[in-house]
Amino acid sequence: MENNQPVQQLTKKEKKELRYKQRAEEKQKFGQRRAGKRVLKIALAVIIIGGGLGSFIWYLATRPVIPETEIVSRNGLHWHSELSIFVKGQKQEIPANIGMGAVEQPVHTHEAGGVIHLEFQGLVHQDDLKIGRFFKIWGKNFMEFGPSINMTVNGEKNGELENYRMKDGDKIELKYE
Repeated sequence: MENNQPVQQLTKKEKKELRYKQRAEEKQKFGQRRAGKRVLKIALAVIIIGGGLGSFIWYLATRPVIPETEIVSRNGLHWHSELSIFVKGQKQEIPANIGMGAVEQPVHTHEAGGVIHLEFQGLVHQDDLKIGRFFKIWGKNFMEFGPSINMTVNGEKNGELENYRMKDGDKIELKYE
């Protein structure tokens, strides 16, 4: 109107064609946005899956090799050892449910009385069976009950203390002075 040109009136047919073109343009823009979002989702999925796979391969390639002599079992085990603790001649209670909770530890007790359950799935290392691990799970220091200790395993003196690797059927006695 600024140009002092008369305003043209569109015919019904022209209005209809104009609306049709506008809708077609809107559909095309919407389709492009949708395609862009789809490409972004696919790219993110590829990055996440590729990153996860790459991390797993990196882990497998860089993890330390475990010597065969350190492996007790590749298929898990279920053993029981009995532990008795005496402090200055007094027998100490070993509580029930040590290592039991939201996550069951492979080294645990079910009942009071000193039976230690060694229940592992899959690969078991020798260090997994150390009695010191049981004390850690219990929240105790191995030397907490006294500065001097005598240890017997199946009636024989043993000086390995917290480094002793428990076996099925062991009867372990710790006497603290």
